[in-house]
Amino acid sequence: MREEGVSVSRDSPIGPVVRGSKSNASRQGQVADRGKLKIGDDWNAIRIIALSQNNPLKAIAEFVENSIDAHARTVTITRGREHGEHYLSIKDDGDGVPRDDEGRPNFKYVATHICDSIKRRLKAEGVGNGLQGEFGIGLLSFWTVGDQLTMISTGSDQRPYQMTMSKGDSGYSVSPRRVLFAERGTELRISRLLEGIRVLSGEKIQWYLASELRDRIRSARVRVLVIDKVARKQYEVEPRAYEGRLLHQLPAVRTAFGDAYAELYLAEPAESCRVALTRAGTRVIEDLATLPGLEHTPWSSRYLQGLLDVPFLNLTPSTRSGIIHDERYAALCQALQPLEAHLNGLIDAQQRAEEEHATQQSMRAIQRAFREALLALPPEEYDWFDIQARARIESGPFRPSVGEVGPTTGEEGVANLGVAEPTFNAGVQRQFFDYAGPLFSVVISPACSTIPVNERRRFGALPRDRSRRRVEQDLQFSWEITSGGGSLASTIDQEIEYLAPPAPGLTRLKVSVRQHEVTCTAEAVITVTASLETSINEAIVNTRGLPGYTFERAAGELWRSRFDAERNLIIVNNGHRDFVFATKNRALQLRYLVRLYVKELVLRNFGGISQEQLLERMIELSLYAEEKLKSG
Repeated sequence: MREEGVSVSRDSPIGPVVRGSKSNASRQGQVADRGKLKIGDDWNAIRIIALSQNNPLKAIAEFVENSIDAHARTVTITRGREHGEHYLSIKDDGDGVPRDDEGRPNFKYVATHICDSIKRRLKAEGVGNGLQGEFGIGLLSFWTVGDQLTMISTGSDQRPYQMTMSKGDSGYSVSPRRVLFAERGTELRISRLLEGIRVLSGEKIQWYLASELRDRIRSARVRVLVIDKVARKQYEVEPRAYEGRLLHQLPAVRTAFGDAYAELYLAEPAESCRVALTRAGTRVIEDLATLPGLEHTPWSSRYLQGLLDVPFLNLTPSTRSGIIHDERYAALCQALQPLEAHLNGLIDAQQRAEEEHATQQSMRAIQRAFREALLALPPEEYDWFDIQARARIESGPFRPSVGEVGPTTGEEGVANLGVAEPTFNAGVQRQFFDYAGPLFSVVISPACSTIPVNERRRFGALPRDRSRRRVEQDLQFSWEITSGGGSLASTIDQEIEYLAPPAPGLTRLKVSVRQHEVTCTAEAVITVTASLETSINEAIVNTRGLPGYTFERAAGELWRSRFDAERNLIIVNNGHRDFVFATKNRALQLRYLVRLYVKELVLRNFGGISQEQLLERMIELSLYAEEKLKSG
């Protein structure tokens, strides 16, 4: 492009270059300056690094890790007071500080090579397996603990030497140390502890290290002792033992950068249940659910304890208690999806088991409360169930077990537990009209049934022609649960087995039968109930016992409960806003169920009286029932 004698070239790697009468000056103005980053104030950078560690317990854990990296077998942490000043000492029996050419501890290298970790070099050379440090700034963490650091180690001449550093001072000093006997290993002594650190007890240090360095202590088999001379107590750091059931055969977590290891336990839900993120055995994040992209179930469910060890993540150098959200972290989040799906399935099963247990507890509590309340009230007014007569029946010769249902016959030969079928004598020749015609209808046997929670029940499809004869040829069956819970063992057989869910409710079962071009359907209603009473002899009309209860979800409808007199059941609307509110805690839910019982029983047994008297009865019965519920 040309304009008034000026040419512009777009082929320059640094952008358009203008050529013309002032091309030299323009070219000089367009050339970018290049260079390398430098620290303008070395001492200010050291101050920033030294004060970046905001957790003194984390600093103490780093000192212990340095001892473990030095192959120590015993680490002793001492908290005490000397000459009126509080101090903290970390002493080990490891390899000590690496020595210089003269055989003395190379303190000069330690003090003048900040951010140049020798451990990182060893890792790069492949001889630093098991070493944790990599930044070369851990020693500066003493600024967040105390005012002065004294580091003591022994040379090849078996004489101890010490290096002294002070908070806020850029200098250091190295000198021999006068002692009677030299000891192997290294000792860090931080004296004149900060005001807020003086209240840090030995017990708190022990608990923190038990979680922070759990796997490092276990894998290195190092003994860590905490001696609190101020409190005159001694503790041994035991790696934290998780509660709950250890989960086996978990899906592997594999990425292009390496594999992650998961040690997880399924426990009772509690706020203290968390999954920690660790790297090479050292805890980095206390709660995995606080990380972006992982703030969902199962990590936030509070059903899991344990750890997820990810050795390939990059840590933030300043606090060493965070991770960099780079491509390695993104790969981890992607690889965790199969594990998350597996854990969510285990948690769902655990929740169903808890609901079943809670339902059984509620059943027993309500039963006990009403029995005691009815015995306390005037028998001529409240002995609706004739408890004394029931006691005689319970000692009789026959009493079905829990979950056993007795037969009751309905209309047209259709029983609650089955449908009558026409029978034929095998020894008599069938006539032409005895053979079934084409498919006309189908029924399910039983068409209406009551099943306890977690019980099994068999259902059969009975295809019939127009004359209600059994059809047997060229049939295809298809079963499904249209609403409610539970599961089917098979969906294509004529006879199937239904497994009731652990929670009460109403289930509708549907079967479709096809013969050539004809398709017929039928439905069955199954009441899954946590019955408060087992079945009793039907000869006693007025002693059916306290009704059971079951759930039917009718969200948006105003009714809270209904009484089914034929099945002696109270149907509770678990979709009502009051029921949802009552599920905040078990005690509130129990009181809500008791009040529904009171309402239905009073309406059932005090029919025909005035509204005022009806309310009086409800208050009276609820008072006694809730009091017995509380005392129970």
